[in-house]
Amino acid sequence: MQLKPLQDRVVIQRLDEETKTAGGIIIPDSHTEKPSQGKILAVGTGYRLTDGSLRSLDVKVGDTVLFGKYSGTTVKVEGKDVLVMKEDEILGILN
Repeated sequence: MQLKPLQDRVVIQRLDEETKTAGGIIIPDSHTEKPSQGKILAVGTGYRLTDGSLRSLDVKVGDTVLFGKYSGTTVKVEGKDVLVMKEDEILGILN
């Protein structure tokens, strides 16, 4: 099953958080937080403006993005958890 987002929504796969600190301390699973970085898997067609024209999204498939901890809705697609969120919930694109 494929998931194609509509309008200004994107599908994001969370990236794994680091399990070790810079000093070499291993962080147990019970103390890790949800990662707030992810990779764009799919994008919608864009915003519908008041004049009826379509404005494309600023993000594209393959971008690594930063988003809020509680942003989006988690859904299961092909056995994997992915996030579906509006583009305006994305805080920035990581280079």
